[in-house]
Amino acid sequence: MRSFASDNNSGVHPLVMDAVIKANTDHAVGYGDDPWTEAATAKIKEVFGPDASPFFVFNGTGANSIALQAVTRSFNNIICSETAHIYVDECGAPARMTGCALTPIATPDGKLTPELIQPKLTHFGVCHHSQPKAVYISQVSELGTVYTIEEIKAISDLLHAHNMYLHMDGARLANACAYLNCSMKQLTVDAGVDILSFGGTKNGMMMGEAVISFRPELSENIQYYRKQSAQLASKLRYLSAQFLPYLENNLWLENAMKANISALKLAEILKQYPQIQFTQKIESNQLFFTIPEFALKALQKEYFFYMWNEQINEARLVTSWDTLGEDIARIEESLQKIFG
Repeated sequence: MRSFASDNNSGVHPLVMDAVIKANTDHAVGYGDDPWTEAATAKIKEVFGPDASPFFVFNGTGANSIALQAVTRSFNNIICSETAHIYVDECGAPARMTGCALTPIATPDGKLTPELIQPKLTHFGVCHHSQPKAVYISQVSELGTVYTIEEIKAISDLLHAHNMYLHMDGARLANACAYLNCSMKQLTVDAGVDILSFGGTKNGMMMGEAVISFRPELSENIQYYRKQSAQLASKLRYLSAQFLPYLENNLWLENAMKANISALKLAEILKQYPQIQFTQKIESNQLFFTIPEFALKALQKEYFFYMWNEQINEARLVTSWDTLGEDIARIEESLQKIFG
């Protein structure tokens, strides 16, 4: 089945699959004391800088929960957009595992700004109120939009002035870098990000993420949070081995560029129909648009994809690293039939 539902539905890149198979050699010490994890750690430090301390985990919800545990205590609150993954899509796991309140902020494009955050930075030192300590941003945002380096730096400067931390959910970090033509280091640690959930599952990896801390005081206890959160794999080599081909020879960037380019091609097709209106800027591999109900129902008979706002018939299509030209050609034919 081919679809535009999610880049989670795409397959595993052959080089990543080959790395997992090659890691399946003889015995290796468990829980990360193996050559593959050592090599992946070194590679991440090469990409993000010597201050990067990676901790490999199973999935994105686990990575976000662990990262936020590292930067908060239970009496803190975590500021995020109202469309944030930790607020909408993770079944309350980050709030449950941190004990923190989540403070959502309405945004038109899924992106926070210093101006939106500033009014929430109140009641410091007052025991009757949860204490602001961390801001969570997604790169790419849940609405497909991208934070620039300058936008991230402006947020981190504000937070650091209040002794707060910036956590980035980098599930689609590669797509943002492909759009901005910059390195992952420039978009994270250089811009003031304190801790990163670094994922590749949406971009050609099989499973697994890395919580990457850029500050020693945060790195100190992450190993314990990881274990308590049931995110420490005994056969960790199969998770960490994937990061080697993913980060070598810019495979991460190649895959992300393919997905972004496919989204642009698909967008050009949708733009041919005035009945279809985009609701967000096209800056990644996600397309958000409204479509007449008759066309929506007809399209849903042929394709599986998610609705974003059913009240206004707003849908989301997502391209992947392995989206093919024939996938786009097929949906173009479908639209031609639907709209006549």
